[in-house]
Amino acid sequence: MEAPLAERIRPQILEDYISQSHLVGPNGSLTQQIVKGIIPSLIFWGPPGTGKTTLAQIIAQESKRPFYILSAINSGVKDIREVIEKAKQSGGLFTTKNPILFIDEIHRFSKSQQDSLLAAVEKGWITLIGATTENPSFEVIPALLSRCQVYILNAFTKSDLEALLYRAMKTDAFLATKNIKLTETEALLRLSGGDGRKLLNIFELVVNASNVDEIEITNDRVFALVQQNTVLYDKSGEQHYDIVSAFIKSIRGSDPNGAVYWLARMIEGGEDVKFIARRMLILSSEDIGNANPTAFIMANNTFQAVATIGYPESRIILSQCAVYLATSPKSNTTYLAIGTAQQLVKQTGDLSVPIHLRNAPTKLMKELGYGEEYKYSHDYTNNFAEQEFLPDTISETVIYNPGNNSRENSTREFLKNRWKSKYGY
Repeated sequence: MEAPLAERIRPQILEDYISQSHLVGPNGSLTQQIVKGIIPSLIFWGPPGTGKTTLAQIIAQESKRPFYILSAINSGVKDIREVIEKAKQSGGLFTTKNPILFIDEIHRFSKSQQDSLLAAVEKGWITLIGATTENPSFEVIPALLSRCQVYILNAFTKSDLEALLYRAMKTDAFLATKNIKLTETEALLRLSGGDGRKLLNIFELVVNASNVDEIEITNDRVFALVQQNTVLYDKSGEQHYDIVSAFIKSIRGSDPNGAVYWLARMIEGGEDVKFIARRMLILSSEDIGNANPTAFIMANNTFQAVATIGYPESRIILSQCAVYLATSPKSNTTYLAIGTAQQLVKQTGDLSVPIHLRNAPTKLMKELGYGEEYKYSHDYTNNFAEQEFLPDTISETVIYNPGNNSRENSTREFLKNRWKSKYGY
């Protein structure tokens, strides 16, 4: 069977690699390492179809190292050990450069599977390159993460995707036999979702559906063909993100029916149980926050529970949490507050800490007045003493503004009783 278009035109050298200029451009952080062949263990973190596998293969080829590849979906500890043994023999007999072991979807490896990589990475038997669509801070064990440099790959831009299409038409032997006119590309780009592999899959589908040598690509033609071929959508691509987006927006919109439906779609699609629980944990803080602080506790306990139990029982726990979050009061005020504070920091820089709030561990600091006028709140009525807690330049700036719900209305009254004269709550 002929290889898919994405595989047929996969770049073999760095010069042909499209996008990620921040990593492999003239001044990219990886460029000189690749040229010199001095490659540390790496984690590539980015959306599907952004060239993680391709970049790993190019690194191996450019640095002239043996290349081994495993998929975390169907590999176990035994497979890892076998590859490491081969890598040790290969590195010892044929080259002074240690082989590269590429692990796709490394976030799907269990702790024990990741542990089995530690010695090989530590002793230099292999250079590990892992690819993940999930935040490695959550999914890669600290001991392994500390031995790797993390590089972020961005979703392809419009110009990247268009360059990919034109490169395919120019370099692929089959496409070169066709007279293809790209009249409209919006549908191709939109359906790809920034995923280069998916873009090429859709493009190839449209071309193959035409029995003539002269093919005009239009938005209507692309949409019509994609709707007839739902096989294009899978949990590792756009559907993965579209469905979790619908799930989160249903909870945010207080619709338990939509939330449970999209939850079922993810479960039936084989979605990682921790991925679902983690999204609810984030939402419990971002979209509910102090309107119902118990929501965060509920979501955190859900994450811990499903990580221990797994499927199929976890579906019940996930459903309970999803319904609870959907029917909870909503507030994004703490989410907005930290955004406002970070923007303020970027605008004002490193403002000095007011002298009465400074720590005074030495005699000199005490002589300079550090902490001298600080009022210890518990020494005052109602455990409160009005004083300045912001740098003078931004004094009286309101960063947190309580939402309009029963709990945060109480918070507003609490703040008003203490800070009305200063912040105007």
